[in-house]
Amino acid sequence: MSGDDAMGVLKTNAGFQSFITHTNNPILGIIVGIIICSVLQSSSASIGILQMLAMNELMPMSFAFYLIIGVNVGSAMPLFLSAIGAKTNAKRAALIYFIFDFVGLLIFTPIALFTPFISMIEGVSPNGSVQVAAGHIVFKVVTALGLLPFVKYIVKISEMLIKPKAHETELRFQYIDRKITSNTLTVAPQIGKEVERMALLSRKNFVIACEGFLKMDTSREREIRDNEELINWLNHHISDFMVTVTSYALPAQDSEYIGRLFHVITDLERIGDHALNVLERTELAQQSAMVFSDEAFKNFQEIYEKALELLDRSIGAFVNMHLSADEEHELHALEDSIDHLTIQAQDAHVERLRKKECSTASGVLYTKLLQDLERVGDHSYNIAWAARKDKNLIRQI
Repeated sequence: MSGDDAMGVLKTNAGFQSFITHTNNPILGIIVGIIICSVLQSSSASIGILQMLAMNELMPMSFAFYLIIGVNVGSAMPLFLSAIGAKTNAKRAALIYFIFDFVGLLIFTPIALFTPFISMIEGVSPNGSVQVAAGHIVFKVVTALGLLPFVKYIVKISEMLIKPKAHETELRFQYIDRKITSNTLTVAPQIGKEVERMALLSRKNFVIACEGFLKMDTSREREIRDNEELINWLNHHISDFMVTVTSYALPAQDSEYIGRLFHVITDLERIGDHALNVLERTELAQQSAMVFSDEAFKNFQEIYEKALELLDRSIGAFVNMHLSADEEHELHALEDSIDHLTIQAQDAHVERLRKKECSTASGVLYTKLLQDLERVGDHSYNIAWAARKDKNLIRQI
């Protein structure tokens, strides 16, 4: 479209020249823009055509800007087509994209009609192609900035209009799309997001279970068990999916990244298991009317808080795929402190048993609770190590 013969047929077509030159109907311009982009299924190509028409003086900006508005609205059509048969979130993403551009239409149509906005765009440059580009940029930037404070409300609208399918359950991928596994550029990021989702579920269960023990409250037992079922589902299905994609010709960096994830999901699944252990031990303590001293609760909370800090920092390192030497030393020291505090708490508990300040049954259960916390610290540290650049540094505890 940039050669000497660009738009040659249109240059010499009297009917087309008359239509472009004399048409000033904004609604018609918007409709034509929507049709162009819907047919080409590319807003970039559509804007490119408008630029070439304007550069060859075949289209005045007074009409081109309404075509720009229509092109932006029509750019949602490819998303709607690709969302057919896709997951609920894909449909919602297409709707949100359409809402943004439709609101842009509502904002800029009256501005173009009743203000000197188009004259201002024409004053940017005598080159029609530059004018089209400037108008397109202003439309996108102003619309995005104007709607940015209302993003959460737009998301809620999409959730209200597009309900989850009746057969959809939580036991499914939210980010991995099995239909496009052949696209090696998107596979690794999709897997990474699912593993991050699994990490947040494991963390959530760990917090709920430990807070439940400290308050002797098991009212969220169903939530923990449902999350644990999903964690196990993700563990098995992400592993199977990664085995499948490793047969593809992946970039070396992605292949190494996926190899690290095998270690990470194993540790996350084990953290989920320990969270479930804490819940079940709390239930047993309630059923047996076990009593724990204030010192026991205090020691448990101290170790739990350090384990949670280690887990949070490890998840952060994994998400960013970066663990500096200084950060690694700090996390190693944090893990060591968890081990040290666990030994101290166990020794203090033995002393309470010797003084008959607690029962043997509660003592055995409390010792197992401390072991769960200590193991969560170990697995958290493993997750952090998976972010090291040297894959040989990954260790499995």
